[in-house]
Amino acid sequence: MLTLSRKLLPSTSALAAFDSVARLGSFSAAAEELSLTQGAISRQVSGLEEQLGMPLFERTSRGVVLTETGADYAKSISVALSQIRSASLAAMSKRHGDQLNLAILPTFGTRWLMPRIPQFVARHPQVTLNFATRIGVFDFDREGIDMAIHVGTPDWPGAECTYLMSEMVAPVCSPEFLASHPIRVGEDLLRLPLLHMASRPGAWSHWFASLGIDTAPSQAMRFEQFSSVAQAAIAGLGVALMPLFLIDSELASGQLVEAFPHEVTSPSAYYAVAPISKRDFRPVVAFREWLLEEVARYGQEVVGW
Repeated sequence: MLTLSRKLLPSTSALAAFDSVARLGSFSAAAEELSLTQGAISRQVSGLEEQLGMPLFERTSRGVVLTETGADYAKSISVALSQIRSASLAAMSKRHGDQLNLAILPTFGTRWLMPRIPQFVARHPQVTLNFATRIGVFDFDREGIDMAIHVGTPDWPGAECTYLMSEMVAPVCSPEFLASHPIRVGEDLLRLPLLHMASRPGAWSHWFASLGIDTAPSQAMRFEQFSSVAQAAIAGLGVALMPLFLIDSELASGQLVEAFPHEVTSPSAYYAVAPISKRDFRPVVAFREWLLEEVARYGQEVVGW
């Protein structure tokens, strides 16, 4: 009976490795996510398969694919690991006081949010903030996150979205690029390399449409983060469509200039998002209220809303 019990209770390390490979479809990606070597991930999964007495993945030249049994097992294990994370987080929170696990956007977090965080800490010293960087929609329970700053539309399943602010975007480039590529009308941008954000594939089309131009913009370099787009524009690689409030310092220093004087309200807006189960959680309520106050102050003092 003892042997059977052990067989039915694999180590959490093995289960976490299996869960990561199942979600990402790659041993190397799982190794990066869990900060382990690919060999360590492979050994954990192989040990789990040996313990269960059945293969969970089919190894192919293109990677790994879950077997039918593996797919069923992955669904159940995902739920179980989520419950373990939630239980652990709850236990830690009771021991260490109020904690808020907050997912932030990379550039928004470093440029706009972080300089203001000391004010929140001073007002709510009992709340411990834990930051994680996330882009796009994710599973709050799986990730152990209480709240997120999201840019896009308020359509997060199972969550409450609180509007924070919109953003003005404009095409920007380096002064040297503009000097060598004069732009007199909006159509001139169509012949230039346009830098794209992967998370906002329709941003350039929206900007051109606001000028009555329905020609598809050129496809050029694509980036995951606005900070990378800004650096590419500074390096003279093309024209970037940037939220102006995120590049205040680059505009003030002259590293970037507006390529064409036409600013447009982006179809994407910023939201504070919390799962329905956490919308009344004290740290979430405190942070949301403080955040709305900061947005209102920023709008009055800086933007002039």
